[in-house]
Amino acid sequence: MDSAYVIVETYAGNKGERTPRSFTHGKMHRIVTDILDRWYTESHCYFRVRADDSLRYVLRHQLDEESWELVMRELG
Repeated sequence: MDSAYVIVETYAGNKGERTPRSFTHGKMHRIVTDILDRWYTESHCYFRVRADDSLRYVLRHQLDEESWELVMRELG
């Protein structure tokens, strides 16, 4: 899957770290049901999530631009 910009709704927990709660790509809107993994690079934060369609997605948050990309979709 080619990376694609998405709109991500986030939640800031008690430590202030934002985590994705839902995302929209074109006409597709998904609710995040689980955060499966999170990792960081110098300029990005990645989230592997499970959505309400039972698929797994990798979302990349570019920290300096506050933009999000959908970089991968994986079967359940």
